[in-house]
Amino acid sequence: MSNENQELRKAGLKVTLPRVKILQLLESANEQHLSAEDVYKMLLEAGEDVGLATVYRVLTQFESAGLVMRHNFDGGHSVFELDRGDHHDHMVCTDSGKVIEFHNEKIEELQHQIAEEHGYELTGHSLVLYVKKKDS
Repeated sequence: MSNENQELRKAGLKVTLPRVKILQLLESANEQHLSAEDVYKMLLEAGEDVGLATVYRVLTQFESAGLVMRHNFDGGHSVFELDRGDHHDHMVCTDSGKVIEFHNEKIEELQHQIAEEHGYELTGHSLVLYVKKKDS
C-alpha cells in the first residue's frame, strides 16, 4: 500500500484517486504553500482530470483531518501546506507574495515571556511578518 493511502486512512479519509493525486502533489511540490488554484493548475499540467471544486473540497477535508494547514495571509487568498508537526512562523514578501518559513528561538521565548507577564500561559500562536526586499 502506498504511503499516501496509509496517510489518508490514518487521517480517517477514504482513499480516492483525487485525494491520492492531491496528496502526492503536495508532498512533491517545490513550493510548500499552495493555493487551491495552484494545485488545480499543477494537476492540469500533469494531465490529471480533477475539477477545481474537487480540489477545494479535498483541501478542506485534508485540513479537517489534520493533514494540511490553511493560512490566510493579508491581501491574499488561502494557501495550504502539509502539516508536518513542526512549528514555524512565516514571512510574506509584499512585492512577490513569496512565503518564507522561519523559526527563531528568541521570538518563541519572548512570546512566552510576554504572555507570562500579563498573567497568561501561551497555548499557541501564529506569527506572520510582511516584508519586502531591501533596495541595494
